[in-house]
Amino acid sequence: MKDTSASQKTIVFYLMPEFTMIAFTAAIEPLRGANRILGREAYVWRIASRDGGPVTASNGVQVAASSSIEDERKLMLGEHRPDILFVCGGLNVEKYQSKSLSAWLREEHNRGVKIGGLCTGAHTLGTAGLLTGKRCAIHWENLPGFQEAFPQVSVFSDLFEVDGSIYTCAGGTAALDMMLSLIGDDFDDNTVNRICEMVLTDRVRSPTDRQRLPLRARLGVQNAKVLTIIELMEANLSEPLSLLEIADHVGLSRRQIERLFRQEMGRSPARYYLEIRLDRARHLLIQSSMPVVEVAIACGFVSASHFSKCYREVYSKSPQQERAERKQLLVA
Repeated sequence: MKDTSASQKTIVFYLMPEFTMIAFTAAIEPLRGANRILGREAYVWRIASRDGGPVTASNGVQVAASSSIEDERKLMLGEHRPDILFVCGGLNVEKYQSKSLSAWLREEHNRGVKIGGLCTGAHTLGTAGLLTGKRCAIHWENLPGFQEAFPQVSVFSDLFEVDGSIYTCAGGTAALDMMLSLIGDDFDDNTVNRICEMVLTDRVRSPTDRQRLPLRARLGVQNAKVLTIIELMEANLSEPLSLLEIADHVGLSRRQIERLFRQEMGRSPARYYLEIRLDRARHLLIQSSMPVVEVAIACGFVSASHFSKCYREVYSKSPQQERAERKQLLVA
């Protein structure tokens, strides 16, 4: 049985502007629950921001901070040095990166502090060079852009990942699962189970549980063959399979696949395949600085002109316009 008299742990939550509130609160609440159940302050935490001022979350709620990066640099040398530092990311994370932030994270890491990222916080850890050769998790919407920005990092659409002294989670309620796992490492299953009862969740999900709903629930499709075909399509976006290759894989004729897609999806398989490739392209245009021609190639288009034509047809704007609007948003 684990020793529940373990020494107190200090956790710093660094808030980036437009951070995701649900991931932040889902990380703090199980710590509060642990303290209540254990009858002592097993965990203490403080909130940090770039300059020590309040930070506004993506939902518009403002949260006060008690320290700045410079304050934390001083605390790092004394008894109040944190055991773990979590970067709480959210929208437009690239806009709020800085050399001073990256340098501070590396300093903390070099002094033995465990470093974590909530939601898009993994992007900040990657920018600081802390994820090279590591496994990490990030929200599925940010996965394509992250893969292109940090090809040396093993990123997964898992709920959370713990690789040595690096903690990352996909955000949302996945932060709850990661913190419950952390608390379970420090204490025992009984403590974790009582926290689960307190916050009205029935279990701690596995790190490798899926982020997104199963295709059946997400698309409202019941036909197993159609679901298999869609999984094949989603796994082969950069080098699209031909309909004949898909037909051979699932044991159906091209005509049968055409008929099934018309019935279940209201469009041809070719049209659906095009739409999911364009959806990936849109994520890359928004979340990365890849040239448009490279985005086109990454999503299986043979030329930039064909890509632009298809993109405009679906989104009523060109890829260049999409990128320009994104840049305006980051500057604003």
